[in-house]
Amino acid sequence: MPWAEELLALSTEHGFALFKTVGAIYRGRCLAMEGRAAEGIAQMTEGLAAFRSTGTVSFLPRFLTLIAEAYGRARQPLVGLEHLTEAIDIVERTEGHEYEAELYRVRGQLLLALGDRAAAEESYCSALAVARRQSAKLWELRVSTSLGRLWRDQGKRIEARDLLAPIYDWFTEGFDTPVLQDAKALLDQLT
Repeated sequence: MPWAEELLALSTEHGFALFKTVGAIYRGRCLAMEGRAAEGIAQMTEGLAAFRSTGTVSFLPRFLTLIAEAYGRARQPLVGLEHLTEAIDIVERTEGHEYEAELYRVRGQLLLALGDRAAAEESYCSALAVARRQSAKLWELRVSTSLGRLWRDQGKRIEARDLLAPIYDWFTEGFDTPVLQDAKALLDQLT
């Protein structure tokens, strides 16, 4: 959170309105990740409204996905899905696909929170296809971990391991990052 607060302070001091909105959104995300979902969502919503007022669309799907994820943490997956519906519409209109895999992964998480395992799996598979098509290894790892966890819970341990192991093994550094640690922990459970 310190870098988000520093971004807010510097952008306020120098009058950079766009960066101030980005700082507010990321500060809100940090709050939500720390378990302060209501406070984080409020900050993110305020930042998103200010971001929209700039007329910029390019990062909007990313920010909507972050807010949707925060709503998932707040146990409000339906509200999160509404944000993702808008994000998907923007991606389709603007062809800004750089965050699309993560968008579908978060959609899968929210659908899983609603108890719809089949729709969650379908969304994870869409995310996986996008990540592979884009050669986006980080997104592929994240969605493989999410889908692998779902398959583990369905008793498909071998399929989960066969999905996750190759993408995890692709990485040669960064093993102290939460994403790779999460994948490794799941792989250890699947062995």
